[in-house]
Amino acid sequence: MIDLKFDVLQNPNGILYDPQSISDAIFSYIQNKIYKEEDLFQLNDLWHSWIHHSVFSGVNKNDVLQKINVSQSCAHDFLEKAKFLIITLGTAFHYRLKNSNENVANCHKAPADFFIKKLLSIEEIKTALLNAITALEIFNPGLKIIFTVSPVKHVRDGIVENNHSKARLIEVSHSVCEQKQNAFYFPSYELVTEVLRDYRFYKNDLVHPNETAINFVFEKFCDSLLDDSSKKIMKEIKNILSAINHKPFFKESLEHQKFVAAQLKNINKIESEYPFINFANEKDYFSK
Repeated sequence: MIDLKFDVLQNPNGILYDPQSISDAIFSYIQNKIYKEEDLFQLNDLWHSWIHHSVFSGVNKNDVLQKINVSQSCAHDFLEKAKFLIITLGTAFHYRLKNSNENVANCHKAPADFFIKKLLSIEEIKTALLNAITALEIFNPGLKIIFTVSPVKHVRDGIVENNHSKARLIEVSHSVCEQKQNAFYFPSYELVTEVLRDYRFYKNDLVHPNETAINFVFEKFCDSLLDDSSKKIMKEIKNILSAINHKPFFKESLEHQKFVAAQLKNINKIESEYPFINFANEKDYFSK
């Protein structure tokens, strides 16, 4: 969606997996929480946050805090005006620190004996998500929420345990959507596991869907949620992105210069119709 020029903010905490961590993060965005030194810990010469992905980790504590707090501020501002929030649930397993009972969203490869691992109950998951939605309704009354369950398999939990976990996420997602008029369910999990139904659509690790599966799910997503005018713009943008990947043998040839001029003309045409779409990078590429 970012490549296709949608106005998107993705994963302000980095990737989150379980409903409790996602709910906690949403509350932190609404409150525009400022993180402090005591919210960090040091492990293997790096500073981390238990509730942020390791993309925020670093050797300098102040740099880590700055990255986290800038992301928080951006998330607060973006979420306040957003029209849609997509919540992808990955697992019903949740972790807490043994010594403090603190919630953990990312273990940062710390020893297993640091944590208490728990399969959240259906009621716990439902309460966490409903609390977050209620807060969002006050913060941004026009926001629509799309729930989806990740088809990525958490095989380290065990195959049986993974299915047990996914079943709880699916059950609660449907329950919440039935209860809330502003919440909807998109079947990413079912499209991969029940429609594609083949390991040909997974990467070599047999855990993550491959590009073919991702493209299939995204196509269904667009068919379900985008209107005809949006699909038309998407097609034009895809053509420009494909043109960028075109590698000419002779850049100085008249034929290639005509090709470049045609792309710039297409960009200018789309910008005149849809001035909110930013083609700065593409214009710079073709101008050079």
